[in-house]
Amino acid sequence: MLGRHRLGLYSVPIMTSLPTAPASVRIDAWLWAIRAYKTRSAATAACRAGHVRLNGSPSKASATLVTGDTVTVRMPGYERILEVRQLIAKRVGAEAASHCFTDHTPPRPVLPALGLPQRDRGAGRPTKKDRREMDRLRGPA
Repeated sequence: MLGRHRLGLYSVPIMTSLPTAPASVRIDAWLWAIRAYKTRSAATAACRAGHVRLNGSPSKASATLVTGDTVTVRMPGYERILEVRQLIAKRVGAEAASHCFTDHTPPRPVLPALGLPQRDRGAGRPTKKDRREMDRLRGPA
């Protein structure tokens, strides 16, 4: 539904709800529309690289989605598990997009902070002794 908002002399439409759901949506378009990827070409490249799975199996960018499907998206350092609640093909606001999926992603583990020594700015390159101490603190590789 479109509302109207007066801005100076012009009337600007404001999106107050999601557009009507299309019959079918490509997985790359849906991932872009829900803001999982910044661009549609990035979503397509992720599908091509094997970072996107549909119901547990690798997915092509042209695969069509159905409500209830599970989409797993591999991001740097973790995986997002999304359940499709509503199909959308056009990009909408972040709040409206969040109603189109249920996020089943487990919480990311907190990485322990390493107690690596900090060198003073301008102290130059570390000496051989400094490098050995840093390697000892880092532990086995």
